[in-house]
Amino acid sequence: MAATENTKRNVFGLHGVTGMLIATTLLLSVLVFLITWSIRVQQGSSSNFYDPTPITSNLDNVKAQSKKNIDFAFKDAK
Repeated sequence: MAATENTKRNVFGLHGVTGMLIATTLLLSVLVFLITWSIRVQQGSSSNFYDPTPITSNLDNVKAQSKKNIDFAFKDAK
């Protein structure tokens, strides 16, 4: 069997430079989205921080196995 030469090579095809540029653009856009999302989350958390006072103020009444522990559980921020 004779080996046939691949004559459909293309530097700017999907497996060449174009594919590399598409992959790089996609990765950079995901990176930009995650960075902006993390900045928004951090800004929201800084203005609506968690107050641990109900938990750390009195832990004497917390028992190891008790349904009343829900009174001392972490509650959502304001």
